[in-house]
Amino acid sequence: MKEVILVKYGEIILKGLNRSKFEDLLIRNIKKVVGRENILSVRKAQAVIYIEPAPCCDTDTMMEKLSKVFGIVFIAKAGVFAKDMDTILTDGADYVCESMYGAKSFKVEAKRSDKKFPFNSPEISREMGGAILSRIHPLKVDVLNPEVTVRVEIRDNEAYVYADSASSKGAGGMPTGSSGKATILLSGGIDSPVAAWMIAKRGVELDAVHFFSPPYTSERAKEKVIELAKKVAEYTGRFNLYIVPFTEQQLAIRDNCPEDHLTLIMRRMMMMAAERIALKNNSLALITGESLGQVASQTIHALGVTNEVMTTIPVFRPLIGMDKDEIVTIARKIDTFETSILPYEDCCTVFTPRHPTTKPTLEKIMESQNKIDMEYWVNKAVEETDWVLIEPNS
Repeated sequence: MKEVILVKYGEIILKGLNRSKFEDLLIRNIKKVVGRENILSVRKAQAVIYIEPAPCCDTDTMMEKLSKVFGIVFIAKAGVFAKDMDTILTDGADYVCESMYGAKSFKVEAKRSDKKFPFNSPEISREMGGAILSRIHPLKVDVLNPEVTVRVEIRDNEAYVYADSASSKGAGGMPTGSSGKATILLSGGIDSPVAAWMIAKRGVELDAVHFFSPPYTSERAKEKVIELAKKVAEYTGRFNLYIVPFTEQQLAIRDNCPEDHLTLIMRRMMMMAAERIALKNNSLALITGESLGQVASQTIHALGVTNEVMTTIPVFRPLIGMDKDEIVTIARKIDTFETSILPYEDCCTVFTPRHPTTKPTLEKIMESQNKIDMEYWVNKAVEETDWVLIEPNS
């Protein structure tokens, strides 16, 4: 008996004449994530991608990896059978019953894409339900709240049978690379990894920039950010992390500018440096983890002052309307939360003023900023930037 993994997608179906481009990109990403050596064949038909695993492949591991590929909404491990009712009711029932022992209730849902098949969907469901009941005792049918749902799909060439215990939800969204490239300002906090995940879910390929201020921030703090980046890469695939030395810049700001303006001038310098790094690497936008009103530098006034330094590319803030509980929920879902709360400070917190301004004006900030050579310090940060290739955790 042949077994395949069925991959179903959502928004791609709406892409009209461009749909095949998105499907092909999704297939490319699938091969990259699971490894071409683990795939015997892959094809697309009727809004489904069919993956036949190689004989030596661990299909459970493949399913886990596929659940993190953006663009996929549903994955199932299914048995493949001849489009013959007797075969479905014998071999198909035997196959699906292997994953049902211990269940107390079930129902069968059938889908008949091939309308020439001599049994309609209700008839297929009824007959398969009877075949399963004859094999497993005790078991009852519960169409409202079943413990297990068995699915039978009659398609053009073959029949596919599986239980929801052998299926899982995908990450959703759009295939990585379908919406261009952007650069995330990645700190060691809770918010920016979530912002990276959210924008990547919309098909954006990522680079990342991290500002590092030794000895005020430790090597452990940098390792923490690299670990966060690896967790994000489990969804996005490999990407470059640019590590920007920022100690001298922060000390220059601290020693020359009013204390209540320190954070905003620092943010402006970071955005200028990040924009230049992004442009050098063909990014089309910057991404931040800012949420409106969460801290003093994220008020409407402060964000407007920060944005003013941008000259070429837009800034996207996926978390702008979310509260902290919503952000933490996603952080837990993508497994970044526990790493984010490790007690290693980043450069955004070590020079925090006691009473930062919450309603800054550009005129006042520029007056303070002019006390330092902004262009010199930005260029120095960019020139001394190092990088690390981030690979997903295995």
